Amino acid sequence: MSTYRVIRCPGCHQFTYTDQYGKWKLCPVCGEVISLERVPIYLEVDDFSQAEVLIKEVERYLYRSGRLDLTPAEVDLIREKYLAWLHAAV
Repeated sequence: MSTYRVIRCPGCHQFTYTDQYGKWKLCPVCGEVISLERVPIYLEVDDFSQAEVLIKEVERYLYRSGRLDLTPAEVDLIREKYLAWLHAAV
């Protein structure tokens, strides 16, 4: 099973995802070439569909709260909840 990484474009700040093997990602919104070694990884998930759902939820949360990004504590909370969900699904 592949691992997908949720990242954010440093140019337009759009969330996107990539597989674990890539070194570069072309932003689907602004076309910026993203170096995957230089951007923070918000979360690693097992399936691309999980990454898509997570991205939609985070964008919805940020829009409703009127904020531009998650705090480090919120990123940690998302990671904890994802791990708990994985363990509950087993």
